[in-house]
Amino acid sequence: MLVHPQFDPVAFSVGPLSVRWYGLMYLVAFVQFIWLGRLRIRSRPSILSVEQLDDLLFYGMLGVIVGGRLGQVLFYEPAYFLEHPLEIVAVWKGGMSFHGGFLGVLVAMALWARKSGQNWWDLTDFIAPLVPLGLAAGRLGNFINGELWGRVADASLPWAMVFPQAGDLQPRHPSQLYHIGLEGLLLFAILWLFSRRPRQRGAVSGLFLIGYGTCRFFTEFFREPDHGIFGQSYTISMGQWLSLPMVVIGLGLLFVASRRKAL
Repeated sequence: MLVHPQFDPVAFSVGPLSVRWYGLMYLVAFVQFIWLGRLRIRSRPSILSVEQLDDLLFYGMLGVIVGGRLGQVLFYEPAYFLEHPLEIVAVWKGGMSFHGGFLGVLVAMALWARKSGQNWWDLTDFIAPLVPLGLAAGRLGNFINGELWGRVADASLPWAMVFPQAGDLQPRHPSQLYHIGLEGLLLFAILWLFSRRPRQRGAVSGLFLIGYGTCRFFTEFFREPDHGIFGQSYTISMGQWLSLPMVVIGLGLLFVASRRKAL
């Protein structure tokens, strides 16, 4: 049976400054965004310039950090943060909600679109394929920290893993790795290939919503739930509940996009 390696959450220290793996994963996410974004600009230079991409990243970073943290506070741990309000700003300790970060990015993109005169849907279609590998980096940070472990698994499962942080020493699904594989690598491959050809406005965004919502809904079955919306029965987890509207909206976007001409 595998046991989580119990990595030191601090990657390295320089004097009094400690750099955590979780923070480094965010840096990796932002770097890959710039790299992949420049590749997309080369293939479709009429969408954005490299200078605009850098500016867009700044807005996106603010949206991810502010939205992700507020999402964690409001969606998952409102009671805890009500008792410990100063912990809200302690983002270096981890605790970021994807759905909150997603909403934060949408708001940030709307502000940038208004500032630059760009069409909002063109922006979301452009950035959608750049997101999954960043999500994978974040989940890798979760795994390194030994957090967000999975549900108890059959001990015969070859990759079942004991997470000492769980406090019970039972074999569990390494659900962080499931997230990396599905919401990260698989979704990236689908979106990258789909977006290589001209598509109708909103089509890539719709496929992202469907793909992420479906993958997240599935992986939540293997993850120890944060909260159940029906008492303690965990009929459906908060992550699944928040993912359902994404799938519905994504299907609607694809339907509307199918009636448009490809750009």
